[in-house]
Amino acid sequence: MSVKEAKDRIAEILGNRLAATRAVRAEHARNEAHFPEAMPDAVAFVKTTQEVSQVLAVCHEEACPVTAWAAGTALEGQHLPTRGGLVLNMMAMNAVKAVSPEDMDAVVQPGVTREQLNEDLRATGLFFSVDPGANASMGGMAATRASGTTALRYGTMRDNVSALEVVLADGRIIRTGTRARKSSAGYDLTGAFIGSEGTLGVITQLTVKLHGVPEAISAASCAFASVADAVQAVVTTIQMGIPIARMELLDTGYIEALNVRFGLQLPDTPHLFLEFHGSDDSVREQAETVGTIVADCNGTNFFWKTRAEDRNALWQARHGAYEAMGAMHPGRRSVVTDICVPISHLPDMIEAARSDIDGSTIPGAIIGHVGDGNFHAQLMVQDGNMEDLKIAKNLANRMAQRALDVGGTISGEHGIGQGKRDLMEAEHGAAWDVMGEMKHMFDPRGILNPGKLIRD
Repeated sequence: MSVKEAKDRIAEILGNRLAATRAVRAEHARNEAHFPEAMPDAVAFVKTTQEVSQVLAVCHEEACPVTAWAAGTALEGQHLPTRGGLVLNMMAMNAVKAVSPEDMDAVVQPGVTREQLNEDLRATGLFFSVDPGANASMGGMAATRASGTTALRYGTMRDNVSALEVVLADGRIIRTGTRARKSSAGYDLTGAFIGSEGTLGVITQLTVKLHGVPEAISAASCAFASVADAVQAVVTTIQMGIPIARMELLDTGYIEALNVRFGLQLPDTPHLFLEFHGSDDSVREQAETVGTIVADCNGTNFFWKTRAEDRNALWQARHGAYEAMGAMHPGRRSVVTDICVPISHLPDMIEAARSDIDGSTIPGAIIGHVGDGNFHAQLMVQDGNMEDLKIAKNLANRMAQRALDVGGTISGEHGIGQGKRDLMEAEHGAAWDVMGEMKHMFDPRGILNPGKLIRD
C-alpha cells in the first residue's frame, strides 16, 4: 500500500487529469495566510461524483491521504495537504444543476462560487445570501461552515444548506437532508458534514436556500472617536430589534488602509459600515433610527447611501480590507484570527484585543461582523520572522481564551484547520474526543484531510 500505487491506479481512471508536475503541485501548496507551503504528491481534477467515488475508494485501499481543494480561500490552512498524498481539485464540478424559484432553493455542485450562483439567479429575483467576502466555492463554504457580512440577517451556511451529497472515505455515496424546510427523520447528518472541513467526507452536491432580493437596499457609514463607542452603537441597535442586514466594524488601522487603497477619504477613526434591506419605507425608518443611535453614542459623519454605485463602492472597500492591510505593510504576512462572543461581552473583548495589539511589537487591525458578536484581527508579521509569528499566535490565543471565559467560541467563521487545533480541547473538552470517534467511524484509515480539526 502506497501513494505511488494510488497514483498509478488513479491515472487509469482520470488519464491526464491526474497531474504530478511540480508547477501544478505548487499551485495547490500555497495559502493566503502564514502557513508554510505543503506540497501534494499529485492533483486529481475530478468532474463527477462517480469519479470522486472511484478516487476515494482507491485512496482508502492504499491508505493515501486526500485533501479536497476548491477556491483555496480558507484562512486556517484547511485546504493544505500537510501529509502529502492527493489533492482533489473540485473546481471543474461547477454546475448550477437546478433552481426552483417557487421553492426558493437551488442545487449546485461544490465548485460553484457564490458570485457565479448569484449571477445565475439574477433573472429570478432571488439571491444566495452567505457572503464571506472572498469569492469562495459553495463546497468549501459548507465544509468550513462559512458566514460573513450578511449572517446577521440571513444566517450562516448552517442555516442555508438543506441537503448534501457526500462521498465517504471508502467511496460510498450518501445523501443527507431533503428539500423540505424541516424534518424530524433521524440524525442531522447534513449538520455533521457542514463545518467538518473535509475530514468526514467530500461534498459533491449541495441544496441551498435562496432569499428574495429586497425591494429596497441602502447603506451607511459613520465614524466614532473610539471603538468602544462604535461597539455600544452596535449593541444598542441589536437590543432594539432593528432588522439590519449588515453591521461591520472597522478600526482605525483598516480605515487608514482603505483610504489609501480605495480613496475613500474617511476620517482616520473607527467606523461602522451598515446595510438595510426591506421596503422603501422600512429601510428609511431603519436608517433614521440607527442614525439617532449613532448620535447618542457620540458617532459622527453618518452618511446614508441609497445609490447602487455608492453602496457597491462601500462594500467593495470592505471586502478588500484584507488586501488593503497587506499593501500597507509590505514585506509582512497576515496571521488572521477570529472569535465570537455573546453580544453583551463584545465591547470588552474588542477593547482587550486592541490593547494587546497596541502593546505588542507588531502592527494589526480589527474588523468584524459585530452585529452577531464576531470579530477578526489581522496581525502583520515580518515574512520569515519566527519571533513575530510567536507574538501573533500568542495574541490570537489570548483573544480565544477570553472568548471561552465568557461562553464564546475560538472561531465564529474561519474554522479550525491546522491553525487552531491546539485550542479545541479548551473549548470542547471530552466532546473533542467524541468528534475523533466520529472521524474514525466515517474514515477509519484516517485519509481525509489529516492533520486538521481532530486530535491526531
